[in-house]
Amino acid sequence: MNKDDIALVELDCGIRLVMERIPHVHSLAVGMWVNVGSRDEAIREEGITHFIEHTVFKGTKRRKMHQVARHMEAVGGYLNAFTGKEYTCYYAGALDRDAQRAADILTDITLNATFPPNEVEKEKQVVLEEIKMYEDQPEDHVFDFFEESIYGNHALGRPVIGYASSIASFERNTLSKFVTKHYTGPNLVIAAAGNLDFDKFQKQVSQCLGRFDVSKAQQREVRSNGVEMTLGRRVEIRKPVQQAHIVYGRQIFGMRDHRRAALTVLNTVLGGGMSSRLNQRIREKYGYCYTIYSFANLHSDAGDFGVYTATDPERVDRMLKLIQREMSALCDAPISNRVLAEAKAQARGAMVMGLESTSNRMNRIGRQTLQYGSPRDIDETLAMLEAVRPSDVQDLAQALFEPDYFHAINLIPQV
Repeated sequence: MNKDDIALVELDCGIRLVMERIPHVHSLAVGMWVNVGSRDEAIREEGITHFIEHTVFKGTKRRKMHQVARHMEAVGGYLNAFTGKEYTCYYAGALDRDAQRAADILTDITLNATFPPNEVEKEKQVVLEEIKMYEDQPEDHVFDFFEESIYGNHALGRPVIGYASSIASFERNTLSKFVTKHYTGPNLVIAAAGNLDFDKFQKQVSQCLGRFDVSKAQQREVRSNGVEMTLGRRVEIRKPVQQAHIVYGRQIFGMRDHRRAALTVLNTVLGGGMSSRLNQRIREKYGYCYTIYSFANLHSDAGDFGVYTATDPERVDRMLKLIQREMSALCDAPISNRVLAEAKAQARGAMVMGLESTSNRMNRIGRQTLQYGSPRDIDETLAMLEAVRPSDVQDLAQALFEPDYFHAINLIPQV
């Protein structure tokens, strides 16, 4: 990535515009990033960030609901959104010639949504059905119980989608107040990646934003809401399932920790692919499961690490012991130089191949601008990965793999 192909500017309204030029493509991806997620919701607001993400598509002061959907699709583009623990993103994909159209629709739905009361009521039913659908997927639902266990009463432990009780209480005024409070200039980042002319696109975005009165309220402080470390426990939840779905994990450090690169290697070696220790020494050796992997999720000031698998209910204890054995092995001896090199190559390949997509690049620069203030240079990230030594991986394993802090969440069949 050439540094000259990245530009970051702050517009008069406080919104940051970050752009990456990819000259060899004929398309672009544009995202409107908002520095608010489910962890920023108060009690009885659970799920409001995700609900707003749904309802901004129901119409604006300039467009009726059907016009919002057709605006991008009429020129072969697309429009979508997602909500996380710490941010919301509305995004569009289009041909490069339709860059202004993409910016226009995204700024309109983000800053100009009307939340029609009848549509709000209908969307409540849609989200309630989404909750039911999610609860019918045990491989996803078990993670809700895991996050609730490791984060306790902190907002990070609540599901992004919210609860049926809080969703039922949302009204047009509730949504508008939340948007007014959080969708302010310094809390917004517009990210674009593709075949862009920086000056031209900046003028197009400024023209689109000129239609709105964007608040310049102060940007949120760096999140540090007192996430307390919790001692591990075993939790069993009974559901009408055939397999036992297991998450064995703990709370760890946040995204600004200097051990991020070592964590990438550790996660790759333990459960990051078909050649990982978990896959080879549990799935392939014993045939106890179809899926087993490790994961790492990092937020501003906390994160979580663990292992997911699904197996016969009679094998839950055996499976947990096998997972613990592989963790202990990484604590007891450093990995070989060959294993280290292969793990680095796997992680490096995933990073670099991800840059082949305009949407992935847009996601990367948008998210990093929210998290760190500017995009991270990919060469610096790769250099940090290359600097990881076997002793770094072992030290991190010894620091993290303390059984007293691991939570065993088992979603098992009803008796």
